Amino acid sequence: MAGVKCGECPLRAYRIFTPFSGEELAFQQNFKSGELTVDPHTTLLMEGSNAPQLFTVLEGMGVRYKTLENGRRQVISFVLPGDFLGLQAGVMGEMRHSVDATTRMRLCVFRREELWRLFRASPERAYDLTWIGAIEEHLLGETIVTLGQRDAMERLAWALYKLFRRLRAVGLGDAHSVPLPFRQQDLADALGLSLVHTNKTLKRLREDGMAVWTEGELRIPDPPALASLGLVDLRRPERRPLV
Repeated sequence: MAGVKCGECPLRAYRIFTPFSGEELAFQQNFKSGELTVDPHTTLLMEGSNAPQLFTVLEGMGVRYKTLENGRRQVISFVLPGDFLGLQAGVMGEMRHSVDATTRMRLCVFRREELWRLFRASPERAYDLTWIGAIEEHLLGETIVTLGQRDAMERLAWALYKLFRRLRAVGLGDAHSVPLPFRQQDLADALGLSLVHTNKTLKRLREDGMAVWTEGELRIPDPPALASLGLVDLRRPERRPLV
């Protein structure tokens, strides 16, 4: 099914996303091939696969991760509304990581075979894909800095604040709370911590009145204070293209 028209996409209302020109909007509608709804725990993209589809997340959340040969897992990032999925396979021929749905998800679907038409026919949209690649590189750089230079409290504060700010940017939650349906193990796998250490650090954050994460909800009484604890640079407003 065609689903929501690109001109009526609810994500376009949020300031985090750069606006479309009329020409870009018309191309985007033609580029979209349909929509897909998946249940929690569905694997959207699998490491090593030659996926024929690309996706933009309309609703729901998930995780990107790599699995080592011994079965250990590294969460690369958390998948949130507005994220574009499958670009690796579109450019490199196969996925170098997997993507699983954490919640029920609704996705815009694009045919991977049409990706090169996008580069030929719509330079503006192609530049947006380049921008997305640059954003992901920047976020991975931030994560490496976090793993190498932030202690456990700072890591958790950094991650929780970044998730809070991004979820608020797409209209979820309120000034002090957002839905956060991930597991502690997911956060531990993202931040290079054991589950026990993650649990103890979350308890310290709760006791200090910095953040409470329980029953799928994250509550932050004083977001700037948590950002300060996590050494987050608040001077850089986040903006990104929507594909």
